Amino acid sequence: MSERRNGFDQPVGPAVPDWVPRERPLREPMQGRTCCLEPLDLGAHADALYRAFAEAPDTRDWTYLPDEPPHDLTTYRAEAERRAVSADPLHFAVVVAGEALGTLALMRIDAGNGAIEIGHVNFAPRLQRTAPATEAVAMLMRRAFDEGGYRRLEWKCDSLNAPSRRAAERFGFTFEGVFRQAVVVKERNRDTAWYSLLDREWPRAREALRRWLDASNFDGDSRQKRGLADIRAASRG
Repeated sequence: MSERRNGFDQPVGPAVPDWVPRERPLREPMQGRTCCLEPLDLGAHADALYRAFAEAPDTRDWTYLPDEPPHDLTTYRAEAERRAVSADPLHFAVVVAGEALGTLALMRIDAGNGAIEIGHVNFAPRLQRTAPATEAVAMLMRRAFDEGGYRRLEWKCDSLNAPSRRAAERFGFTFEGVFRQAVVVKERNRDTAWYSLLDREWPRAREALRRWLDASNFDGDSRQKRGLADIRAASRG
């Protein structure tokens, strides 16, 4: 791409002549092959989510989350009620075979500039490393790009959170750098790793996700035949 310069011979960014602010993402369900996303609802999801999170043998899944693990159902229901009415973050429950097994959100919604983030990802043990877990993220990616027309999708995490960083790369996000001493979480410093996926990069990532999620990519025991990273790498070849 040739460099654009203005009348003062200064370099300037690519033109975006037809840009208009985007609408905020819809608080509506999304149906996938293996799961569905439902706007978080206290009555529909809180009890099931509490039970699913309680199946974990320890609290390691909460180490890098801003929240503490719920100690009782009453506490968790109060938190779920607060999140259910939030517009940003906009929380969704991941429902598999009628049971809520995790949550995630669209957040830091900058409709004017077309930037949005996937965050608050918290999956119970039965959801982790499954096809529904991948499809849940993929559906939010589609909501941002295909439905919302956003230009930039972000993924941020504690720089020490290796599983989250691997997940970002697996989905096709590009590492942009680390914001040092970005926030204080649970009385400790957090350096934040930033990842992004742009609208022009989304079609390739979307196609890789489509191929990975296709029923033909799984055997009778629901084990993948080809990994998502392998499918994406092959498409580059």
